Amino acid sequence: MSAVSKVGATRDPARVTRAAWLIGLGVLLLALPHLIYPVLALDILAWGLFAVAFDLLFGFSGLLSFGHAAFWGTSAYLTAFLLGHGQSVPVAIAGGTLGALALAVPVAFLSVRSSGIYFSMITLAFAQMVSFLALQWTDLTGGENGLQGFARPSLLGLDFSDAQVRYYVCLVLFALGFGVAYRAVRSPFGQAQQAVRDSEQRAQSVGYNPARFKFTAFLLSAGLAGLAGAMYTFGHGVVSLEVVNWRTSGEVVMMTLLGGTTTLFGPVIGAGLVLLLRDVLTTANLPVGIVTGVVFVLVVLFFRRGVVGTLQHWLRRR
Repeated sequence: MSAVSKVGATRDPARVTRAAWLIGLGVLLLALPHLIYPVLALDILAWGLFAVAFDLLFGFSGLLSFGHAAFWGTSAYLTAFLLGHGQSVPVAIAGGTLGALALAVPVAFLSVRSSGIYFSMITLAFAQMVSFLALQWTDLTGGENGLQGFARPSLLGLDFSDAQVRYYVCLVLFALGFGVAYRAVRSPFGQAQQAVRDSEQRAQSVGYNPARFKFTAFLLSAGLAGLAGAMYTFGHGVVSLEVVNWRTSGEVVMMTLLGGTTTLFGPVIGAGLVLLLRDVLTTANLPVGIVTGVVFVLVVLFFRRGVVGTLQHWLRRR
């Protein structure tokens, strides 16, 4: 067998596995609003994309952000504000996403110059500033009362008062965001990004600029987080201070670790597991925080690669 044939034979199983995950995830998401109530299904889409955005920064770039709620929340508020002032759904979602991306520029410029815990603390500090502004800038955010009751005007005959219609519109947005993330990590940019994560000195020695790759990855991650925040607002029709709270940043970290970093599929599964578990515990009047924390500790102890990461590792060994 020639060298080219050997390389192709080696890569085929990985391609088949990725294709199987894509098809399985696609079928599951198409059927999801018929398996659970549509609002919860839409939450899984929004949080899933949020976790994928975080994984781009943490898993593939090695940058742990404690302030990603700033981009999710900024987009959520801007989307609600635009809808409340008579803008169409596409304009509002695009405006929210671009607003998050604009906020990410100065944050990325200052934070990527640091690394480790210093990077994490800088992102947390910016997120706390955004949270303070959201509380004080009542004309834009509604303060403690939040924004609610804004219209979602119909478009092209689609009735956005129907929860299932909103879900499938957001599924299209999710597919676009996930496609961007998937293409980014499989491109030469993604390979260089992971090289910078593994060793900045080695990457710099072969001509890469680590700061530039970190900056670009940060913007991409923030933009996708903004799109997820806009989806969340579109789905719920209400925005509160919770979207910029530091706990929101912590939840997306937990979802990503639970599903498995550097998998892209894992964060979506992790988001689904956390939200479904929370829904079941709330219905059963059980302590959500305690049970969720115990489950997270067990996963970290026994599934170090996360649920999807451990499953993929097991399949490779088989």
